Amino acid sequence: MSCSRRHFIAGMGAVIFMTGSAQRSLAQIQINGIRYGMVYDETRCIGCTACMDACREVNKVPEGVSRLKIIRTGPIGEFPTAKYRFYRQSCQHCDNPPCVSVCPTGASYKDAATGIVDVNPERCVGCQYCIAACPYRVRFIHPVKKTADKCNFCRDTNLAQGKLPACVISCPTKALTFGNLDDPNSEISRLIADKTTYRAKAYLGTEPKMYRIPDQHGEIKE
Repeated sequence: MSCSRRHFIAGMGAVIFMTGSAQRSLAQIQINGIRYGMVYDETRCIGCTACMDACREVNKVPEGVSRLKIIRTGPIGEFPTAKYRFYRQSCQHCDNPPCVSVCPTGASYKDAATGIVDVNPERCVGCQYCIAACPYRVRFIHPVKKTADKCNFCRDTNLAQGKLPACVISCPTKALTFGNLDDPNSEISRLIADKTTYRAKAYLGTEPKMYRIPDQHGEIKE
């Protein structure tokens, strides 16, 4: 693809964004019985990064970039009772994703069958509008494909094989729960109903499908 074509498509995307024609609420899209989400239990996470390693291996993520990061803050308190807080940074699979609204080619989309927010590399021109629009800062340009990339709940790998996402399988403390948010009897729905949870930057109206069970040590600044 020529550079001039990239610039033309990116420019057209800017016009779409400014006119507001792409600003419809994606939360209104009908999901066909499945709306995948995840619960991350901060009280169980020990910061071992096994999830990061599994994600990289299963999804063939190159060195230097990552679909998933575990961020450590602290210590909170003093030795010998000092604690660290661990925080998962990855795609929130928003029901109203701003990354989709700004994409000029339709490469960034929310899958109508699962609710998973994903990227079609065949349509992506690398304009980086989605990266700029994402309030969670979880997208990046794949260094080999030169297209936008991020977590897609292992949609093309483990999920396609009937398995749970790699991060869920690899977690030694069972800090991650994955499932259908639209099924009231699913493990994830029962967990959310039973536990106190929060969602990152939910005040923005993005409707993230990543729920978090808060760590009892320290203030949650979201």
